[in-house]
Amino acid sequence: MQPISKISPIAVLVEKPPRKWIDQALRGYASHGRRQELKKYLENFGYLNYDHSKNHTHSNDDDFDDLLESAIKTYQFNYHLKTTGALDAQTVSKMMEPRCGVADIINGTSSMRAGKKRPHHGHNTIHIVSHYSFFPGNPRWPTSKTHLTYGFPPGTQSNIMSTVARAFNNWASATHFTFLQTRDFTNADLKISFHRRAHGDGSPFDGPGGVLAHAYAPTDGRFHYDADEPWSIGPVPGALDIETVALHEIGHLLGLEHSSVQNTIMFPTINPGVAKGLHGDDIHGIRVLYS
Repeated sequence: MQPISKISPIAVLVEKPPRKWIDQALRGYASHGRRQELKKYLENFGYLNYDHSKNHTHSNDDDFDDLLESAIKTYQFNYHLKTTGALDAQTVSKMMEPRCGVADIINGTSSMRAGKKRPHHGHNTIHIVSHYSFFPGNPRWPTSKTHLTYGFPPGTQSNIMSTVARAFNNWASATHFTFLQTRDFTNADLKISFHRRAHGDGSPFDGPGGVLAHAYAPTDGRFHYDADEPWSIGPVPGALDIETVALHEIGHLLGLEHSSVQNTIMFPTINPGVAKGLHGDDIHGIRVLYS
């Protein structure tokens, strides 16, 4: 369990001091001149959409308006923070955590904390609330397509491929899907690759920190890692576990959206040095989607 070698195209970077970073961000976001960055963050993840407001200029100014306050409240609600609408330290700290690039809210629909009651059959019926969510329209792979191939571009390190393969094996053991690695990257159902900054899909990466990876809903099949992140095989202080992020992004490839439960693999953020596995809620979500 160690960081990826520095001779690889995936650089191992020194993590910024978290407390100092958060304090600087809090002072910056709370002051005029930096709120455009906050608005951009909330727009990127679906919380803010000035295109549908009466004043289209608000996204480019530093005004703290009602739409911004409402967006912050929704973000706080989704992440189990106190819903004040203010930029307190907890809220900014959460925003500074490394995260998936897939939006929490798509087409104005937020289902992270929708909560779905499912019956537990026993002597006494107990309603258990599930927290999985799906993309709008519930896109999924056809019923005839349960065997999916996945591939990597030529030159991808073997230890990276074997690590991602473990993530696919974990999903296979919990679902009706089977996965097979192929050398034919172009024709693979699922394509895993590393990129920096703008890489042709309209969702550019942002360098170290921020967005770690993103993947697309069925049946697109693309899964991109940000090559500028400090990746590792297994949990390493200051680095991000490739397998944990793979488990999350494969969930998107199969049709799961984000969950508001921190212990699930589909929770949007992950901190350096942390490894996670599939949660019962993740597994139940996939089974419901394909039932």
